[in-house]
Amino acid sequence: MRLNDKNAVVYGAAGSIGGAVARAFAREGAHVYLVGRTEKTLEAVADEIIGGGGRATVAQVDVHDRASVAAHADQVVEQGGSLDISFNAVNVNEVQDIPLVDMELTDFMTPIIESARAHFITATAAARRMTAQRSGAIVLLSSTAAGESRHRMGGFNIACAGVEALTRSLAGEVGRQGVRVVCLRPNFTPETVPGLAADDPELQPLIADTRLGRLPRLAELAEAAVFAASDGAGAMTGAILNLSCGALVD
Repeated sequence: MRLNDKNAVVYGAAGSIGGAVARAFAREGAHVYLVGRTEKTLEAVADEIIGGGGRATVAQVDVHDRASVAAHADQVVEQGGSLDISFNAVNVNEVQDIPLVDMELTDFMTPIIESARAHFITATAAARRMTAQRSGAIVLLSSTAAGESRHRMGGFNIACAGVEALTRSLAGEVGRQGVRVVCLRPNFTPETVPGLAADDPELQPLIADTRLGRLPRLAELAEAAVFAASDGAGAMTGAILNLSCGALVD
């Protein structure tokens, strides 16, 4: 298994993407530490992982609280011996479908501030402990919004672009200490919205933008996260993995 005996922290593990990645990490042998604000929903993911023969531990932590994130990271190291993988799938509040010239400043700034704060806190907490052990992989989550211009995304595209900038800058700081930093850039994923069909007419403008004629699947995001965190991606850092189904072409 590609992540055998690794300790992986997944922030936002009760969400669609976080849960899918957590399950994939566990299937590949990692002990997954599920982090979020609501213990009940985290326990549901943990029960599924444990029921499938995996290992999972739940912690209720606010990723915007730097001291709490640091304390939890220390617990992972104390209990597991190392912190090998960090993945952040925490949602941000954002307002879209309003022209920038008509948008309230607060609505524009909210996703930028929330995303920057959460990713900075979780990534640097992991980086401190990983550089001390001289190994580890930090996987961040952006979206195609970082490179798009046609859709009315408010401050969300700037938030995503900021995550990708953080990926590059942090990778440049910690690479010589054996730590890799990689970012996933998926397109909108219909499975993250309950009841939304992949061929829903409202998705057609997004699908039309792609070269594959479809949008990414959760399983594909999870598989990419496993690869990014594994030794198979050992030569990769400061990189943005394009999971846009060809909506953006590098």
